[in-house]
Amino acid sequence: MLASPIGAGAGQHTPVLYQQVLSALSPSAGSRYIDGTLGAGGHAFGVLEASRPDGSLLGLDRDPQAIAVAGERLGVFGARTLLRQGSFANMQSIASEVGWSSVQGVLLDLGMSSMQLADSSRGFSFLHDGPLDMRFDPGQAVTAADLVNELSEAELGDLLLRFGEERQAHRVARAIVAARPLSSTAELAEVVVRAMRRRRPRIHPATQTFQALRIAVNDELTALERGLDQAVGLLAAGGRVVVIAFHSLEDRIVKGFFRQESRDCICPPEQIVCTCGHVARLHLLTRRPLRPTEAEIKANPRARSARLRIGERLELA
Repeated sequence: MLASPIGAGAGQHTPVLYQQVLSALSPSAGSRYIDGTLGAGGHAFGVLEASRPDGSLLGLDRDPQAIAVAGERLGVFGARTLLRQGSFANMQSIASEVGWSSVQGVLLDLGMSSMQLADSSRGFSFLHDGPLDMRFDPGQAVTAADLVNELSEAELGDLLLRFGEERQAHRVARAIVAARPLSSTAELAEVVVRAMRRRRPRIHPATQTFQALRIAVNDELTALERGLDQAVGLLAAGGRVVVIAFHSLEDRIVKGFFRQESRDCICPPEQIVCTCGHVARLHLLTRRPLRPTEAEIKANPRARSARLRIGERLELA
């Protein structure tokens, strides 16, 4: 059994797919790792514990609150921990700033953290009333309130359909526009609930609307595409990139990227002669994503939709 983060801080819980992440990264002494989505530092704690006595970790997060919380939790590891506020979409430049040119592993645990979800002042949850914010980095300019109150009905409908895969997107958008201005999560959730004609029995009616707004506010899918490419670029031969996705939009990007980077040619199938010059960079270790056990889902319902994929860096040319 690999080291557990429980007890590293009061009230902390084991992160999603914790044992699977550590098994995939297989941390070792003297190696370097990047946690691109630090959160409260649960996975990072495990990596640093397992890579004693001199493994090191660069932890990134767009949320300054996460950096502060994780900093306290990981302080026991001293100089082995380097923390920086920033996006994993910029991990190569941040790694360069701390003098790292390559690493043995990169972890991306996508979406929002339990800590962000539980803080009503951040506006991520429809279960607790708070401002329509949803910014990972409070320094960002655009909030969810800006999108909800300023986009046209057509733009808002397209956003809900694209980023939330909400089948009733344009019906919901029409209801939101009619109810404007909206300033709180409770107001928005109530409008969405009233607008729904048919509801999925297992999820709250506002789930996909809130997901769409959060993704748009933080430009998450563009960041993911950039971050995956930069992660592979930083990996030493044999190093691994481990990604946990929680919904189909994220997982589709991860799956497509891994598939592309495991092939030597990405020309169209009908093209007889290869002209792309693409060279495979990854060996896929998960043809199908790893999923949480029933026991983990029971202990942490948020883990229910988690999907973990692993790629291993091929020998450098």
